Amino acid sequence: MDPDVLRVLFSEDDIHKIVRDLAQKVQKDYTDKVPLVVCILKGAVIFMTDFVREYNGQLEMDFMDVSSYAGASSTGEVRILKDLDSSVKDRDVLILEDIIDTGATLQSLTELFGNRGANSVRICTLFDKPSGRKVFAHTDYVGASVPDEFIVGYGMDYNERYRNLPYVGVLKPAVYTK
Repeated sequence: MDPDVLRVLFSEDDIHKIVRDLAQKVQKDYTDKVPLVVCILKGAVIFMTDFVREYNGQLEMDFMDVSSYAGASSTGEVRILKDLDSSVKDRDVLILEDIIDTGATLQSLTELFGNRGANSVRICTLFDKPSGRKVFAHTDYVGASVPDEFIVGYGMDYNERYRNLPYVGVLKPAVYTK
């Protein structure tokens, strides 16, 4: 375990099971459809990779880089750093997110894709932190709820570090309160 991690919340095996279960649920809902699966960079890229390997139907992938954080805190402002390469018009869009905290990013993206003419927009998040919610963000698929602590690993970071941890753990407060 990384010395900056207080404790492990989800092991590699736990995460694998959660991802497999999410992919199977999503696949049932998209039978006979080809969803555009949108990965929210950078945090969800590892989730996306494992998710699409577990998904046995047809899909298309695209990537979007959206930021609303500076360090350990949400700025409240959602900025698009990299937009999609694909059009969402008349498409069934599935947004894959690593964690939903404040809800601001997903509320903003759902509205954006609706305005761009998406047929449907659904949200699939690996983790949900309901205690952090500041705005309503409907989620269609949730892997697991997490406590009101700063978590890292499996793509999630603090200042671009810890993304490569194969598990999800709670970061020691001393690391991000310096």
